[in-house]
Amino acid sequence: MSQHTPNELTEIFKRDRELLTQLKQSDAHYAKLADAYHAVNRQAHRIESETEAASDERFEDVKKQRLALLDDITAIITKARSAA
Repeated sequence: MSQHTPNELTEIFKRDRELLTQLKQSDAHYAKLADAYHAVNRQAHRIESETEAASDERFEDVKKQRLALLDDITAIITKARSAA
């Protein structure tokens, strides 16, 4: 059963799919951030879809983690775009 998870990096950075793949293979820091983002995003989606219980405070913490990771990832992608 495949379920669409919102806020995936490939959806956020649609025009940069190839760059995301390259970064994942060549930049260990980016790969670590992307994996962490993926895990936190899945957790947020489970809470949003009510398949995982969480307090409002916990959900806010997860969303803040996701946003912080996205900020770091965006900075890497922006830098990689200008270097290309």
